[in-house]
Amino acid sequence: MSTIPLTVIGAEKLRSELHEMKTVQRPAVIAAIAEARSHGDLTENAEYDAAKERQGFIEARISELESKLSNAQIINPALLDADGACVFGATIDLEDISNGTMVTYQIVGDDEADIKQGKISISSPISRALIGKRSGDVAEVLAPGGIREYTIHKVKYI
Repeated sequence: MSTIPLTVIGAEKLRSELHEMKTVQRPAVIAAIAEARSHGDLTENAEYDAAKERQGFIEARISELESKLSNAQIINPALLDADGACVFGATIDLEDISNGTMVTYQIVGDDEADIKQGKISISSPISRALIGKRSGDVAEVLAPGGIREYTIHKVKYI
């Protein structure tokens, strides 16, 4: 498996979720399985089946989180020296040329992406169009609705 780029904040969120899964979720589902077993016949026990299914989900998620964290390349945007270029972790102020709307996006890993918080995935079309560009450049993004153009106003590493 190749390395997975993550910001420091994104890695901390994954670690927090892993800790929650191991210390809260896993023990709770084990207790639920024990409780369901105490009710007797397991062949027709819906509580037992639901708890076992939940346990499978939790164990799979724990495994996935451990794998991602072990393969993570953690990047601190504040320590970047990209000489004003759009790179992973950069926060970019953009203007949509068609309507003059200003937006601010941070380029983050796939697991961190949340458009509502202004975090876009490194693998998204807009990120791919921005990578390597500098303040003053125009980025053309092939969106589902056609080509959109954005002027880069400011690139920050925060």
